[in-house]
Amino acid sequence: MTPGSPPAEAAPPEAAGTRRAAALRVRAGRFPWPLVVPALIGLAFLVLPFAGLLVRAPWASLGTRLLLPEVRGALWLSLTTATAATAVSVLLGVPLAWLLARTAFPGRRLVRALVTVPMVIPPVVGGVALLLALGRRGLVGGYLDAWFGVSLPFTPAAVVLAQVFVAMPFLVISVEGALRGADRRYEEAAATLGASRAVVFWRVTLPMVAPGVAAGAVLAWARALGEFGATITFAGNFPGRTQTMPLAVYLAMQESPESAIVLSLVLLAVSLGVLVALRDRWTGAL
Repeated sequence: MTPGSPPAEAAPPEAAGTRRAAALRVRAGRFPWPLVVPALIGLAFLVLPFAGLLVRAPWASLGTRLLLPEVRGALWLSLTTATAATAVSVLLGVPLAWLLARTAFPGRRLVRALVTVPMVIPPVVGGVALLLALGRRGLVGGYLDAWFGVSLPFTPAAVVLAQVFVAMPFLVISVEGALRGADRRYEEAAATLGASRAVVFWRVTLPMVAPGVAAGAVLAWARALGEFGATITFAGNFPGRTQTMPLAVYLAMQESPESAIVLSLVLLAVSLGVLVALRDRWTGAL
């Protein structure tokens, strides 16, 4: 500005804000090249094992190996026990999720933490805990054996219990999230019209959270199907009795690696099917 010239007008605040926003959009739109290399390495690390499984699979004898008696036995046992474990998880987990989401009681945070503990501890630790609680000399198992002659360890029932222990937290978390996100005005309207708590729960609440229950049940079923550590510790690895698919994979790796690959492909296909079925329901709830 020269002497005597009129002072330059300051830019309006709106224009300055517009320029700053445009500059931020330009910077935000730049491709983050420094992150590309580690991102690609991470992706390759996650995908490479599955690629190796697909490349080394005995595709020519896949059908024959799937029809082997030990494979069919392990597959059938896994499907039946995982389904039974899911049913038990729904029966016990939905009321537990409702208590955590809709009621306030002393120690609720502690209860929620205890519910999620099976998700973070090593599964073999869960198997040891089940053995010490429900075994013949366990806290409860000793009375079951003495009073009723019921011995749970190393039986198909032990497989179901081990699967429930590791799978039910997934259902509880999913249903609790659905309950917290549900619109309670419908429940309040039903109660205002004279519906009892039981009627509100069965006719209003449960239909609203049905997608969350379905998502949690699918996750619990998939987790139960893939359970290994708690099962082998509490139920053992007896072919035709307690040997599930993951246990059969472990045993086949020592005797017939190609059969282990075939069993692994079945479990991989189930996992992919679960992801496709759930889509964004589970991740969106988080």
